[in-house]
Amino acid sequence: MAAMGLIANGGNAKSLAFEAIRDAKVGKIKEAREKLAEADKSLLEAHNSQTKMLTQEAQGNHTHVTLLVVHSQDHLMNAITFRDLAGEMVDLYEKLYAGGTLKA
Repeated sequence: MAAMGLIANGGNAKSLAFEAIRDAKVGKIKEAREKLAEADKSLLEAHNSQTKMLTQEAQGNHTHVTLLVVHSQDHLMNAITFRDLAGEMVDLYEKLYAGGTLKA
């Protein structure tokens, strides 16, 4: 069940980060920042699920490593990376609009 939480929350975070880039691209910087904040909430939920899994492992309750567990970790790592990149892109679009290089 924890693996599904990682997949669902990671996927949600990645989708929100992508929406943030789309908003920033057309000059909706405030909306983009709100989407990034929502993505961060989803990543926090995923991180909490991951922490529970790691805590159980550290306590000797070993998880049977399945393809689903591996996939869930991969999904989360990609979501985190994508969210970080989206934040950088929103910053860049904000500077381009503020400097007049781009117009909404």
